[in-house]
Amino acid sequence: MKISALIDKTPLKRFRKKNPVVAVIPLHGVIASGGGKLRGEQLNLIGLAEIIDDAFETKNLSAVALSINSPGGSPVQSSLIAKRIRQLADEKNVPVYAFAEDVMASGGYWLGCCADEIYADLNSVVGSIGVISAGFGFTGLMEKIGVERRTYAAGENKSKLDPFSPEKDSDVIWLQKLQVEIHDNFKAYVKERRGETLKKRKDKELFSGDVWTGTKAMELGLIDGISDMRSFLRKKYGEKVEFQLLEGRKSWIQRTLGLGAQSVTSQAVGDFVAAAKNEAAWNKYGL
Repeated sequence: MKISALIDKTPLKRFRKKNPVVAVIPLHGVIASGGGKLRGEQLNLIGLAEIIDDAFETKNLSAVALSINSPGGSPVQSSLIAKRIRQLADEKNVPVYAFAEDVMASGGYWLGCCADEIYADLNSVVGSIGVISAGFGFTGLMEKIGVERRTYAAGENKSKLDPFSPEKDSDVIWLQKLQVEIHDNFKAYVKERRGETLKKRKDKELFSGDVWTGTKAMELGLIDGISDMRSFLRKKYGEKVEFQLLEGRKSWIQRTLGLGAQSVTSQAVGDFVAAAKNEAAWNKYGL
């Protein structure tokens, strides 16, 4: 009898080295508080906390991989998600690798920066380290259809940037101050996480809000290399590395009926309202 066959029949089999496992967290979609679906789930901490926790509790865990395809969104949710991943990575002493798909921009890049290393495809769109606010003004339309705006507020600044009232210069200045502060926080985080890999590039170039392909992003130090998740991790951990894709848990009624946490009606309304913003976020990158 062959030695290998003999070993297979002994209790020693239980003590053999297990294959390395990589937990994969999909971060696909616009980053925003609340729920709703459009091109995937919206990303926020309350929806991802359980998935992130489960990833770092995976048996035989060697690393956590972030599959990122996001045009960005809420800076607050971007920061909260990145902090949660980084906290657990440090607590568990587990390396984290980020892999960009079509887009890793704005808040999507913020998420990527929580990883120890970032990789992208040659044609991935990477960057957009900036802050933007956008809305609509309806004053001309209201006058045309004969609608009068009536606003009652306690507090002189309560009705700032009301889309149904004429824009005020003071409101715009106030908003720009907020944007500068958030932008500074974003820049500080990128510098903290990317460090020397930024290759001493000028802030004006890196933090202009511009985007680049994966190749240029690597030259700038925004990412560490050109690769896809499977190729990189098989090279690093061996051909037998196992990938475990993490997905959110659903209650039995959600699984049975295919329902989200909201009712069908409220979810449909929420999706409709969010559609324009989400589509605009993706269309900015030609997607």
